[in-house]
Amino acid sequence: MSHQPHLQTAGFIRRIGALVYDTCLILLLEILAAGVIVAILEAMTAIGILHYGDYKDVGNFLTHHPLWSTIFTAYLAIIWIGFFVWFWTQKRQTLGMKVWRLVVSNEDGTPITITQALIRLFTSGFGLSNLTVPLDPQKRGFHDIWAKTNLYVIPKDNA
Repeated sequence: MSHQPHLQTAGFIRRIGALVYDTCLILLLEILAAGVIVAILEAMTAIGILHYGDYKDVGNFLTHHPLWSTIFTAYLAIIWIGFFVWFWTQKRQTLGMKVWRLVVSNEDGTPITITQALIRLFTSGFGLSNLTVPLDPQKRGFHDIWAKTNLYVIPKDNA
């Protein structure tokens, strides 16, 4: 694989900046997604097609019901995973990465695959893998090493 000589590998501070930004975005997205489900369930309860039974309210129902808590958790996980996989594979950057002028790609500059995005996400440790960036001579995080990806800085004139 040829290295992208015109792009600098992203350092620790930029990675953490993008991580903080994306964390705020994904939390907002998850809150909105959960709010949609809560609104639907509350509307169903109001018109009489759903009853919470022994569960005192919608929150208790969604967190303790054996089936619905699993479905609700899976729904939120799919949104979280889908956010990163879609942005990394389709746009090559999340919104936080865009703000910090970062792009994820293979060393030859090609976009990463869905498999690489999933490996990158599931080995990231919710961003903790970025702690390995200062220890790696090529400034890669643990997740980038495993996924065979890299995070590059886009020069200001290309941003």
